[in-house]
Amino acid sequence: MEKLTDKELVATQGGVSLWIGVGLGALAIFLAGMIDGIVHPKSCEGGNV
Repeated sequence: MEKLTDKELVATQGGVSLWIGVGLGALAIFLAGMIDGIVHPKSCEGGNV
């Protein structure tokens, strides 16, 4: 295994962007809510939730 210098460590690129993780998390939450709404529908009864 090769030992990297501090300059090489800073210049290393890769991994997953934070925004990709946030987007995937938001998509998962949206899909979970949509599936929950389909499986457990609630009717609108005069505004009482």
